[in-house]
Amino acid sequence: MTKFSKFALCAMVLGGFAVFTSCSKDNTAPETPVKASIYTRLGGTTKQQDPRGASGVMIEKGRLAFRSVVDTTINLIVADIKSGATGNLGAHFAPLVGEVSSGNVTNVGALSKDITDFFSANTGGGSTNTYTGLDMIAAHNPTTNPRMGTKSNTADYSKFEGYVGAAANKNGVASNTELYTDVVAVLESLRTPIVQK
Repeated sequence: MTKFSKFALCAMVLGGFAVFTSCSKDNTAPETPVKASIYTRLGGTTKQQDPRGASGVMIEKGRLAFRSVVDTTINLIVADIKSGATGNLGAHFAPLVGEVSSGNVTNVGALSKDITDFFSANTGGGSTNTYTGLDMIAAHNPTTNPRMGTKSNTADYSKFEGYVGAAANKNGVASNTELYTDVVAVLESLRTPIVQK
């Protein structure tokens, strides 16, 4: 084979490869953008002054958003228990309500922190947040968690979801948003291990 023929053959092979490669790129579907995590959409890892902390104590905006919803949820549950509202979750939170009534808020603070840790770590804030509490089955079983008064049924859990939804609304997450729908989907993914009766 002459030098020219070898060069022409190489050019054809490389040219064909280039055409093949460029054609295959043209036929691919455009990539779907990745949706930001719930944690990121709630403010992410950007820090701000912690409204509950001393001067200079910072908190991530995503964590603060979760803590605000968690604390509002707890307040809504307690308000319904105190008022004797139908279907309230008093039986579930009886140990905590009893403690708070006697002035001990230690375990309520621990509950708020645990729930905030759980959601922050599991919705995209895991690089800076960790959850070291009980798994969902143990956490919602009074025999393994003395902070629980009784096991939950489906209606109890749906009631709890309603409190979380109302708390999300009070903290700026409107019901008709994708973020709200995604938070509800996370709650629904936890229904099976939490509902134990």
